[in-house]
Formats: sequence, C-alpha cells, structure tokens
Amino acid sequence: MSKRQFCRMPHGGLIDRDRVIAFTFNGRKLHGYEGDTLASALVANGIRLISRSFKYHRPRGLIGAGTEEPNALVQIGRGAKAEVNVRATEVLLREGLQARSINCWPSVKFDVGGINNLASHFLAAGFYYKTFMWPTWHLYEWAIRRAAGLGNAPEEADPDFYENHYDHCDVLVVGGGAAGLAAARAAAAGGARVILAEQDSRLGGRLLWDEAQIDAMPGQDWVDQASTELGAMPEARVLTRTSAIGYFDHNAIVMVQQLPDGHGPRQRLWQVRARKVILATGALERPLVFPGNDRPGVMLASAVRQYVGRYAAMPGRQAVIFTNNDEAYLTAETLHRHGIKVEAIVDSRTEPSQHLENRANLLGIPLIAGGTITSTVGARSLKSVTVRDAVGKMIKFKADLLAMSGGHNPTVHLFCQSGGQLAYDTEHAMLKPGVSAQQETSVGVAAGDMELGSSLRQAHDAGLVAAAACGFAPVPEPRAPEAVGLAYAVEPAWEPASYDGKAFVDFQNDVTASDIALAARENFQSIEHLKRYTTLGMAPDQGKTSNVNGLAIMASLTGREITEVGTTRYRFPFTPVSFGALSGSSRGDYFRPIRRMPAHAVHAGYGAVFEDYGAWKRPAYYLRDGETPGDAEQREALAVRQAVGLFEGSPLGKIEVMGPDAAVFLDRIYANTMSTLKVGRARYGLMLNELGVLIDDGVALRLAEDRFWVGTTGGGADRIAAWMEEWLQCEWLDLKVIVAPVTQAWAVLTLTGPLARTVLETVGVSASIAAQDFPHMSFADMQVAGIPARIARVSYTGEISFEINIPSSQAEHLWHRLMQAGAQLDIAPVGVDAWMLLRTEKGFLHIGADTDGSTTPLDVGWDHVLKKKSDFVGRRSLTRPADSASDRLQFVGLRPLSGKAPPIGAHLASTAGGGSEGYVTSAGHSPILSRGVALGMVKGGRSRMREVLRLASGGREDRVEIIEICAYDPAGERLNG
Repeated sequence: MSKRQFCRMPHGGLIDRDRVIAFTFNGRKLHGYEGDTLASALVANGIRLISRSFKYHRPRGLIGAGTEEPNALVQIGRGAKAEVNVRATEVLLREGLQARSINCWPSVKFDVGGINNLASHFLAAGFYYKTFMWPTWHLYEWAIRRAAGLGNAPEEADPDFYENHYDHCDVLVVGGGAAGLAAARAAAAGGARVILAEQDSRLGGRLLWDEAQIDAMPGQDWVDQASTELGAMPEARVLTRTSAIGYFDHNAIVMVQQLPDGHGPRQRLWQVRARKVILATGALERPLVFPGNDRPGVMLASAVRQYVGRYAAMPGRQAVIFTNNDEAYLTAETLHRHGIKVEAIVDSRTEPSQHLENRANLLGIPLIAGGTITSTVGARSLKSVTVRDAVGKMIKFKADLLAMSGGHNPTVHLFCQSGGQLAYDTEHAMLKPGVSAQQETSVGVAAGDMELGSSLRQAHDAGLVAAAACGFAPVPEPRAPEAVGLAYAVEPAWEPASYDGKAFVDFQNDVTASDIALAARENFQSIEHLKRYTTLGMAPDQGKTSNVNGLAIMASLTGREITEVGTTRYRFPFTPVSFGALSGSSRGDYFRPIRRMPAHAVHAGYGAVFEDYGAWKRPAYYLRDGETPGDAEQREALAVRQAVGLFEGSPLGKIEVMGPDAAVFLDRIYANTMSTLKVGRARYGLMLNELGVLIDDGVALRLAEDRFWVGTTGGGADRIAAWMEEWLQCEWLDLKVIVAPVTQAWAVLTLTGPLARTVLETVGVSASIAAQDFPHMSFADMQVAGIPARIARVSYTGEISFEINIPSSQAEHLWHRLMQAGAQLDIAPVGVDAWMLLRTEKGFLHIGADTDGSTTPLDVGWDHVLKKKSDFVGRRSLTRPADSASDRLQFVGLRPLSGKAPPIGAHLASTAGGGSEGYVTSAGHSPILSRGVALGMVKGGRSRMREVLRLASGGREDRVEIIEICAYDPAGERLNG
C-alpha cells in the first residue's frame, strides 16, 4: 500500500497501480492512480471534509459516487482554465490536477460563514421573502449579492475550444450498464445504426463494483465480452464519458462528451435525432432523512460499495448501515469481505425477511430491526451514531462511516423532459416511467425493474423491438442474457424520527424536513410552491437525491398520497453543461461572424468610424480633422441636400423570387399588391407576420413577368429569406417559386443629392438617365464606368438618388471612380448616422426604430392601401377590433417648439397632465431646416394634428407639436427631378 494513500486497499479495484498520479487539493499534494476520480482519490487519501454547504456553511463530505453527489462541489484549475462547481465524483484524476474547496473562507476547515449555522433558527425556509424587502433593501443588498453563488468564475476568457456535432441513428441507447449493453447489442445485431452513450469512462454500470453472474460468467467478464461484440458491429457506435443532458421534441437528444486532455477540443456537444430511444439510465439511491445525516462520513450505501469495489478505497474503518430495503445488506457483505468492521445494521423495517437476518448472523453483524437513527456526532468527520431500537432503547455506536439506503429512484429526468408521465410504484416505493410521449422505451432499473435477470431480458427485447420498428430484424435472433438476481424489497421510511434536529432532505441547498413542515404550515403545499419557497431540488442538483423524499414528506404532513402531491418537471440539463460546449466553435469572432462590406477597406481610408449594425460593420460617419461625430453627421447630411453624397448600402437584403407563381407568392407575402407592378418598375412594400405586425419593408423590382428582385432591410435579409422558404415548404406547396438570397453577391453604391445625375454621367453610363427617360421608382440594367450594373431610381433621402447594384468584386473600383468624378462637386461619403437623419427629415418609416412588436400597417397610415388587397399574410389579424381602435399608437411627425431635437425614447404627455400619450422614435437636428426634427408614435396621433404635447426626459422638458410625418420637401419635387 502506498504510504501516501493510507485508506487505499492493498489489492483489487479497477485502477492501474503502476500509474501514480500527483494532484493537489486545497494546496496539499496527494497521489492517486490511473482510473481514479478525484472523489475516489480523496477517499483513498483519507480526506473527509471536502466542502461547505450553501446556506449554513456546514462541513460536508462525499455522499455519492456519481451524478447524484450534492455536496462535493469543487473548483478545478486556476486562472482562465478554472472550472467552478464541479462534482468531484465526475472528475477523472489527471496529472497535475488542482482542486480546491468552494463556498468557504478562509479555509474549508475554518469557515467564517459557519456562523450561519449558529443563526440557523432565523434562516428557516422563506426567511428572505419575509426579511429582505423594500424600502431597506439597499442596506443588505450588497451582502446578499456577495453571498450568492458557490465558486468563483474566472475573469479571463476560456482558452479551450469546443465542438458541436450533429448526428442521427436508428436507435439511441442512453446508459451503458447491464441493461443498456443488452439493449444496444440486440438492436445492433440486425444492422440497425445504434449509438450507445454512457456518462462513465467505462461501460458496465454497477457491474463494475457489485458481484453478479451473467451467462455463467462474472459480471465484469460479461461486460468485457458484450463491449467487444458491440464494438465489432459496423453500425454501432459507443460513446463513453458522454452525458445525455436533454430530451426534446421529435426524439432529439442533446449530449455532452468529455474528451481526453490534449490539443483537441475539451468537450463535444452532440445533437442526435433518433428514430427510437431506449433509456437505460439506471436509478439513484435515496438517502434517509434523520438528524445529523449530513456529516462527513454519512454516505449512500451504493456509493460505499463503489468506492470499495471499483476503486479499492476505504470510506471508513468502522461502519454502521442504516436501511429500509434489502440491497443495503450487500454493502454489509462488501465491507466485511474487505476487512472493514460493520458495527451494526439498522433496518427500519420491524420484520426484515429471515434470509436477511441469516446473512447478518453469518457475518457476525448485529441486526437492529425496527430501529432508527436519532443523532450523529462529529464536527469535520463522523465520530458516533445513536440508534433507537424497536422498544425505544438508545444504543450508541462508535463509527466513522454511516452507509444509508432509503430505496431507489429510477433516473427519470430524461423521460420527464420528453413529456412522459410518471407512475408511482407502491411495491418498490418509487416513481417510475408510466406513459411515454415519444418513441421511447425505458428499460432495466430505469423502468423500475430491480431484478437483474428480468431487467436484462426486458432490455434485450426492447432492443430487438426498436430495431424491428426501424426495419432491421437479426437472423438468427440473438439470445437474451441470463442472470439470477437478488430479490428486492423495500418499506418506505420518509420522515425523520424527530423534526427537532437538522434532518436534511436537500443537502445542496440545506433544506431540512422542518423546512418542509414550515412550508406545509404556511400553505405552500403545491410541489411547485414548495420547491420555490424552500429551494428544494433547485440548483445543479435538480432534485436527484431530494425530490422524492421531499414530496413524500409533504404528502405525509398534509395527509395526501404521493401521487396527489405530484412532481415537478425536471429541467434541462440533467447535469451541468459548460457555456463553451453549448456554443461550440461559435465564440469570439465566430459567435456572430463580422460581415464587412465589399468596400470596407476604402471606407477606412476616408476616415470612417465603424459600428455594428446587425451583423455588419458599417461606417457611422467619416471624421475629418477637428470634427466631432455630430459635426460629421451634420456635414454629410448637408452635402446630400446641397450637392451629392455617396453611401454604401450593400447590407440591404436582396432576394430573387422566380417562377410562374412568383407574383402570386409576393401578393401573399406583401401587404400591398405586387402582381400589378410592371416590368422595369419598382414598388415599396410592407411585410407582416401572422399577427398583422410589421416585420420588414423594402423595394421590389420586377425583372420579368416571372422574376422579381425583393429588397429587405439589412437586418432582415437572412430572416426574410428563411421566412419565405418556410411558407413555400410548409404552407404553399402548390406554388412554383424559387427563392434565391443574393445579398452578398451584389454591392450597392447609392449616389444621392441634386448633383447625383451629373456625377453618374461623368463616370459614364450606357443608357439615358434623364428624368424623362429614367423616372423615380424605375430601374434599368446598364453599364456604369464599364461595369455591368442594375440601377434603381429609389430614394431614402428625399433627393435624386441612383442605387447602383454591381458585382461585389467591383465595389472598391467604382467607389473610387465616383469619388473622383464628384471631387469638383464637393461629393462626400455618407455614414449611417447622416442617412438616418435624412430619412427622418422626410418622414420615411424605419422598421425597428419607428415600430415595435405590436405595430401594424394601420398604425403607420396604410389603411387605404390594405382596402385594395384580398388576402395576404396577417390580413385576418388586422380585422380585430383592437387593431383599429382610435387610441392606438400612430406614426406621426413631431416639431419641437424649442427647436432642439428631442431625445429618442422620450415619452410624451398631455399638457393637461396624465400618463404617457406616446414617445419619440426618431430624432435629430436638421442642418437644412436649422431645427430639430422628430418622428414618434402617439395615441390616435393622426386625429390630433397641431396638438401640443409635453415632453420630459432626464430632467429636460419641452413641448412638441404633432405634424405630418414629412418635414422636408413634402411635395417630393426634389426626388422626382
């Protein structure tokens, strides 16, 4: 035995004793072996005290050995690679691993926060709802914020990288224990594509530590044989260290795979869609509820067997076993066989079966039937246990290990996430899968079958049935595994012997049986109210060890059956998942890839200051020496009004809609009619969703009778293209239409201003662009400076405008040519800020700025247009009385009486007082009008022209007059020139 691991057994276990691994815990250098988890290595080194509880900061040690562990949350690593709130039971030991306790200061042995335990009488369930209230919230908010959470999240960016993987299969088996192996092997035998996912690093489940005979061979040998056979099947894939964390609609399973340390990704997120799912997720042992059940050294009986049998680690040297079922007697036999003294078996049942009594007598272990534990002693580690026998006699045992078993809960988290309904099994005192909602079958212990032989047969048959349903039938049919398991009997023991001491139900959140009793007295008897009032089953634990005990205690206290109390629906994820795994490669620049316009480099040379607009980097303004951003905006806007400006609008969406039914399709998509548009002409249109709400706008060009060029907003390009496809593929399958997004194939350079035509003629065009030949709202294909182009006479500024669409590769060249041609005319590059100001002067609608998620075409004055349409997306919703109510917010112009531009978002109220009558949506100072201009939404605004409203924002007050939306050139003479 290693001197460094004085609680390591000299022989046995599935560890490689030739590979010693050094690690540190709380700065102390320790050693373990290859195959250890951090938890098993701590057990082998005699470390009992691992963490402090969340609320009371009580000393805590290990309770479990896997995902059920509620106490041993630690912080792994340091700096950028730190992982917080990690279960020590799920961390494979690796060389140089650094782990430390969390939720304690200055150390886990001496924690100042332990004072909370002394004040626990004042910190009962719901105390924060009764104490921390307004108006004195500011006095204690800082302390509550500091106390929140457990570990310390790193401030640096995560240096690791992650992957997302998408897959599909015929049969997905979750769980690689005996039942999962049997199901996967049977399903794959006929050629079905099978994925077997196991959260552990090895297949086998409890066969890795419990002795069993399957097909006349030791359980571990059978696991090796079945694994080899499965690995040889070409359509079978086995994923170890892979946790299924979510079960969603249409048999979609999300899994997280932990990958080996090295230069590859740290984790891989699998999103798998399976035709059939088999859940072989096993069961979690329930703790028993009794005073002092949280001391370091009090553990689940199955976890004790796992540490001893799998890791050859001794959780203690003197043990007491407390149980209400047969299986815990296996723990007594295991401990006895490995030389650990068992002081007594305390069985809460008054009459356990005779064969159990015989087994205890054979081992020389006292059996106390009808007994219960009334208290435990020990600060940082268990020292003794006090037992009350069936006649009330108190017996004290010296012990450093208490193995408890309150029965088993099938691991139904994924089943419940799938929408399945649970059923209560009275015989086995468990909630197990009842009615499935999807193409899923639960097998083995996960289905409530506690006998090994029958669970193997059930799983084998489920695998064959699942494969057959997918069209695969193995010939000859493989034989089901044969095994003889021990009988399992349990008698519920939900409530503690006394509610006076701290008998914990939820170890992670420090929820006691008395907390549940308090919730019952205060009428928080609904399971959902109980959960939130006491925090039962919340946080990373998600009720794995606490929920059933908690609802059973509530049922007992309120005189109801467990089925009447009900259960909460378990949430995704089953076990915590890192943000890195969820994002995969979508991080940094890849999280939302930056789109740069075709002439991006040219803009930078002109002093552009870029900002993010949607996913695009676009020039907000172009700074010259000594200018402020506001100066640049004013100069650029004035240049457009008095001379000419050049603006790149390449991000604007461009979608080609083609086919014999293209016009019919667009008539349904747009709120106005597109089928009457003539070839060579353009028309502005609005798009609505099914609720009649404005979602996008833009100009459509008719290229041919069966071909349109649809323009969208820059932010709506991808969304609208996908939306169109959805209608075609899901609703209007009879329409012969093709939708082709072409946004990034084309660059758009817009010349705008009274001298725009002069500049364009200077660079050379192959067709007449005179007003009489090329009127507003028309387009033509022609050569511009020798470049093939599609020019549209559309205007967003109210000035003569030419929207020049060219191949993206030609953008920089044409930009330079246009700037050179306009140099003598004081041409100016124009940024988005000035562009928005120019359209505000004209009163042009901007979807998203002037609208919100409730704005309809009626609100922006399109009622006269809609009367001409028979049907379109959203039309029926517009017939609702609320959509034509006279007090709806309506789009109007606003003139500030002070002449100063009002703040965007400022609310408007009647000068006579009262609440908000509307708000400002767009505003700015107009250099051409020498005053502020604004647009807004006002209740019944179009019927309130010339009314003056009061504006207040951030201490500033003003008056605004409601006017028509167009403040500049309302007749449109300039843009028609």
